[in-house]
Amino acid sequence: FGFDVSVWELLWAVLTGARLVFARPGGHKDPAYLHQIMTQQRVTLVHFVPSMLRLFIDSTPPHTLPGLKTIVCSGEALPVETWQDTLASLPQVALWNLYGPTEASIDVTWWHGAAGERYRTIPIGKPIDNTACYVVNRRLQRLPPGLAGELCLGGVGIARGYLNRPELSAERFLPDPFSAQPDGVLYRTGDLVRYQPDGNIEYLGRIDDQVKIRGLRIELGEIEQQMLTLPFVSAAVVVARADGRGEQRLLGYYSLK
Repeated sequence: FGFDVSVWELLWAVLTGARLVFARPGGHKDPAYLHQIMTQQRVTLVHFVPSMLRLFIDSTPPHTLPGLKTIVCSGEALPVETWQDTLASLPQVALWNLYGPTEASIDVTWWHGAAGERYRTIPIGKPIDNTACYVVNRRLQRLPPGLAGELCLGGVGIARGYLNRPELSAERFLPDPFSAQPDGVLYRTGDLVRYQPDGNIEYLGRIDDQVKIRGLRIELGEIEQQMLTLPFVSAAVVVARADGRGEQRLLGYYSLK
């Protein structure tokens, strides 16, 4: 219950008067079980990390789950193929793509595409209320639509720093130069994005070597350092590569001593 997204998943149902269905411990790893409990409990809304949605769609018979109305995705980039296959398999479903780091009180942007439209990439969308999204260069100067830069977040939901990590806090949390509030905080996400002409934000990747796989933040340099502790390794490089369906996987390369 301390996981960031679990907070709004729990409170969302309470605030709207909906019934909350709990899966059994470990049940999220079994697509067949999820399909069974969603059918039995007549689930209308479910939240997936895109890689988990991919596994669920691949194991779910098409045109089933007639009671399911909404699927929410967040935690990592949503591949176009997953979006298309989900709507093809479950045409009655509205699929929403969300984005947001823990440091910004979870999700801060949303996107809902039109069924039948073709997209080159799936955007992370537009900011929610009381949240500002800025695309900036290295000098923290705002960039116009079409130019790629780092995504910085401002607004009432931004945290004030990391607990007992003053150096990291100073690196990521800055006084907000774009806010009229004197105590405004700007969070540097490290995500590379650009504004599209329609106002939606397109996610392009990271400006550092951090990657997200199945919703988990992974520092490639930390894995490389562990590989270098092996007595027979002289050099190591770890990269994230997408497979044929756009799912990220880690690959490690090393040189022998």
